[in-house]
Amino acid sequence: MLANTENIVKKINLTLSKTSFGDKPKELYEPIDYMLALGGKRMRPLVSVLSYLIFKEDYEQAIKPSLSLEVFHNFTLMHDDIMDQAPLRRGQATVHEKWNPNTAILSGDVMLVKAYDLLLDLEPEILKQVVTLFNQCATQVCEGQQLDMLFEKRNDVTVEEYLEMIRLKTAVLLGFSMQLGGIIAGASKKDADYLYKAGVDIGIGFQLKDDLLDTFGDPAKFGKKVGGDISSNKKTFLLIRAAELAKGKDAQELTKLLTEKDSPQKIKGVTDLYSKLGVADEANVQIQQYFDSGLESLTKVKGSIFRRGQLKQFISQLIERES
Repeated sequence: MLANTENIVKKINLTLSKTSFGDKPKELYEPIDYMLALGGKRMRPLVSVLSYLIFKEDYEQAIKPSLSLEVFHNFTLMHDDIMDQAPLRRGQATVHEKWNPNTAILSGDVMLVKAYDLLLDLEPEILKQVVTLFNQCATQVCEGQQLDMLFEKRNDVTVEEYLEMIRLKTAVLLGFSMQLGGIIAGASKKDADYLYKAGVDIGIGFQLKDDLLDTFGDPAKFGKKVGGDISSNKKTFLLIRAAELAKGKDAQELTKLLTEKDSPQKIKGVTDLYSKLGVADEANVQIQQYFDSGLESLTKVKGSIFRRGQLKQFISQLIERES
């Protein structure tokens, strides 16, 4: 029977729930179980398995190594939450709030180690290649996070710098996820590279879409507070372009709003300026360009046309998402 994305996600969640990371001391391992049980879209392991399916049908072989991506991703979120002093993750208390920052740091460290454990069943001839690429990806994610923190203290961040930051912090992991699925399935280097490029471009588009939804999304569908980026003066494509485009009174108003504390009036004022300056329309153009580029790379991948279409369908859902 051909696997659909819903069944794959169920298999991913079932395998994850049965994966033991350790027992004692419970204060070290309970935060890991808690973090992974908070849910999420499981997007990275899913696109890895869907990429695998382009070349082979026995997708269960790809489940365990694909989980390394989910564990690594959640490790980065656990540490990011500490750096951001975030109280909530997916509507629940963050690990450093529920326990304490030291516990969250240590539990996150264990998650990073366990992410590599999930790769150890790979064939020896590809294990070294995969670990090398994983290390490269993990390093770039850290570089992206560092840039994001540095941007907080700068008022001259350019669009090009921002796009490079989200490429590193967010997109390279999605690219590696798709590349990993291809490599495990025995794809050629050319096809694995096309999968990586597709994932990176789609990942940039995904983050730009997230920025847009944070300001213009429907709160009932978005799943978190709309306007959070505005509240914290977070450097996003929208804010950077608004600062570049605003002149005269608009520039004065934007500067004034950014010095104010979080309030519904601040969020509305900045949002109104974004609309007036047309930066949402610009963001939509950028988003579509990145998604189109990613899908174009995907069409160059050899293998099952049906399975390639299945991956494309999932990506299209990301393009159209409202949450």
